[in-house]
Amino acid sequence: MKELDLLLERYLAGDFPGASSAERAAFARLLDLPDPELAAYLIKGVPPSDPAIAQLAGRIRRRSV
Repeated sequence: MKELDLLLERYLAGDFPGASSAERAAFARLLDLPDPELAAYLIKGVPPSDPAIAQLAGRIRRRSV
C-alpha cells in the first residue's frame, strides 16, 4: 500500500536514525505484520496489543501530520 510506504519512509528518514535498540526491534516486528494489520494500526489508529508496537505506531502516526 502506497500510504503505508509513505508513513514508513517518513519515520525511517526522521526518527529511525536516533531510535533506541528497543524501538528498532519493535520496528522490525511491525514490518513483519501483514499490510491490513499495519493499515489498521497506522492509518485507522487501531491500538496494537503489543505496548512497544503501540508506542511506535503512535509515533509514526504523529509524524504523518
